[in-house]
Amino acid sequence: MTAEYVIIGSGSAGSALAYRLGAAGAQVVVIEAGGTDAGPFIQMPAALSYPMNMRRYDWGFQSEPEAHLGGRKLATPRGRVIGGSSSINGMVYVRGHAKDYDSWEAMGAQGWGFADVLPYFKRMESWHSDEGDADWRGSDGPLHITRGPRDNPLFDAFIEAGRQAGYPVTRDYNGRAQEGFGPMEATIWKGQRWSAANAYLKPALKWPNVQIYHGFARRVVIEGSRAVGVEVARGGKVEVIRASREVIVAASSINTPKILMLSGIGPAAHLAEHGIKVVADRPGVGANLQDHLELYLQFGASQPITLFKYWNLWGKALIGAQWLFTGRGLGASNQFEACAFIRSKAGVEYPDIQYHFLPLAVRYDGKIAAVGHGFQAHAGPMRSKSRGAVTLRSANPKDAPVIRFNYMSEASDWEDFRACIRLTREIFGQDAFKPYVKGEIQPGIGLQSDDQLDGFIRDHAESAYHPCGTARMGRRDDLMAVVDPECRVIGVDALRVADSSIFPQVTNGNLNGPSIMVGEKAADHILGKGMLARSNQEPWVNPDWRETQR
Repeated sequence: MTAEYVIIGSGSAGSALAYRLGAAGAQVVVIEAGGTDAGPFIQMPAALSYPMNMRRYDWGFQSEPEAHLGGRKLATPRGRVIGGSSSINGMVYVRGHAKDYDSWEAMGAQGWGFADVLPYFKRMESWHSDEGDADWRGSDGPLHITRGPRDNPLFDAFIEAGRQAGYPVTRDYNGRAQEGFGPMEATIWKGQRWSAANAYLKPALKWPNVQIYHGFARRVVIEGSRAVGVEVARGGKVEVIRASREVIVAASSINTPKILMLSGIGPAAHLAEHGIKVVADRPGVGANLQDHLELYLQFGASQPITLFKYWNLWGKALIGAQWLFTGRGLGASNQFEACAFIRSKAGVEYPDIQYHFLPLAVRYDGKIAAVGHGFQAHAGPMRSKSRGAVTLRSANPKDAPVIRFNYMSEASDWEDFRACIRLTREIFGQDAFKPYVKGEIQPGIGLQSDDQLDGFIRDHAESAYHPCGTARMGRRDDLMAVVDPECRVIGVDALRVADSSIFPQVTNGNLNGPSIMVGEKAADHILGKGMLARSNQEPWVNPDWRETQR
């Protein structure tokens, strides 16, 4: 099999690439190790905790024991299904802050500043709301973005509590002003998960020039210094799918560095340890691993208005049946319908703490800390200085890579998490929550000192599932850069990377939106098209950020 472009991975960026390259008339083959996304576990938004805990849809990765988290191994879900992680994620849509992308550009990603990427966010969006910044949003893109009904009074209580605590209320955190409390947005459309597969891949597969090949990508085939295809295993056989123009790796920030290293691209000494011939000595492959950690800060509810009333077999069956037959009801929402982005202290220029509010006290894996009505805020710092790495376990493509995040290895991480807990307690102590708060479930009011809070953080911090940065973008003379600003792998011809691996720094919030944007923009680089015209819109930054925390 031969195509002009061979894409490894049908996830957030890979699906967008397939759509844009296919729309331009190119012959495209997408290699995907997973299978179909059909069925309610993926398509029903409220069932979001199921697919990321099912090996049918998830690679099942875990970190190595994390030294600063008591030796715990943390789950690192990555989608193994069409749509990739966009088919198993929480469907929250966040562009990130404008300053994130300006930081990228300052780190060597020329042409990836906010003014450059905003037009691509607009191109990919079909935004549906009457209460945001319409001139900052897109209206006819493949990706539908909606807001939940917020018909539980706890959502409005959360936003009002933020206002009472002195924070701004933002009408659109994906618009002019991210900072503040407001409604949360989701990739949900007509009651269904609107994954990259639904938005991009399935429409593209209707064209004769775009195909999907279900198989396990083992490595990129390189002849001389040029990528010419991909070695794929399927049904007990190994074959090569050849690319006459380019190979694009869009396999996730975990699998992408693994595939590059198995192909001979990576730190020379590490490749030599595993007997792999070095094609390009790029020490940045697998390095710079970043993620967001978060805590579930939970409170008991004094009124029976939370989702706990449905947290039983009969309640879940009712929600599922209503969604299955009507596409409506609680099953049509991810239940993350209110959020906030705030700054941890004065002197922080733009938000470095994110909140997801949920009217239920439960973990992603479905476990509850206490039986009864409750609600929670997922709170976490956005810009940890800790860095980890993805490395090879062996030269066998079947072996999972070694994942070490090195979580909480910087003193500032502990300071930021303590701030999260104390600021959250203040927010839930506002008058807006007095009719609803029964008491603090966790951390528990008895934990107050720095040492006590650090113990809770060590035992309870969980990944928000936003790994990135393991093939970072930068200048071609930057020894730690893996790709240049056109996503070309440095040292190898006809090979690019386009997924969250290329992020120089993690963005402010959930990564599905920025990953899709990377696919959109990379497609224009690949096609040799001129970039979309830069935006001249100016985002809002609190003018008093040096002096005040809010």
